[in-house]
Amino acid sequence: MDMRDTVVYAIGDVHGCHKELLALEAKIELDAQRFSGRKIIIMLGDYIDRGPHSRRVIEHVMAPPPKGFQRVCLVGNHEVALLLYLDGYLSREPWLGYGARETLFSYGVDPDRLASLYGSNEQTDARIREAIPASHVDFLRTLPAMVCSEEFVFVHAGIRPGIALEAQDENDLLNIREEFFQAAHRLDRWVVHGHTIVDVPTLDGRRLDIDTGAFQTGRLTALRIVGKYGRLLSSQD
Repeated sequence: MDMRDTVVYAIGDVHGCHKELLALEAKIELDAQRFSGRKIIIMLGDYIDRGPHSRRVIEHVMAPPPKGFQRVCLVGNHEVALLLYLDGYLSREPWLGYGARETLFSYGVDPDRLASLYGSNEQTDARIREAIPASHVDFLRTLPAMVCSEEFVFVHAGIRPGIALEAQDENDLLNIREEFFQAAHRLDRWVVHGHTIVDVPTLDGRRLDIDTGAFQTGRLTALRIVGKYGRLLSSQD
């Protein structure tokens, strides 16, 4: 991505927090009024699970972005877990342990009640899979795992040190932690990511984690980047 003459707003893990996303977007729109040029919102993944309104969040990010903005949605490990379940590669109980029960509630489905109504796992899973609109599934399948420019990388979890960006493994982009954290001072680009909850986003070497645990704290965080300068915005400010 060419970031010249561009204002970027990266938004951390939403996890079903629709109200907080709307509040943060309103602040982004207000903040962006002082800038000319292209304006892009980059969502860092994990739109679903844990929080109460996963369906609304998906519908929101599928809809057109705020006027005057472009929006890029990256995939997170929670979206991949949903797709793995829908495709039969992840069984229901491990998936529900990810926080997916709240996602199903948002689609009007109680998985425990379904399991009690249907004797077989196959019937229960079939009813659950029918509840997720095909348009939502198709949207999730299109999401990229990383966006990068000459100086910045935007990704859900991080990157594996010593591996060229084009050779990164998707599992690392969605799940990596310690190996990435330990290499923060050796990175050759600034990496903006989520995935690991922090109380306050703090620059560590050349990485910045902006996942402030919105589903627990009510604080959804964005990072505004203009040139080489950044500023944090919060849904609670």
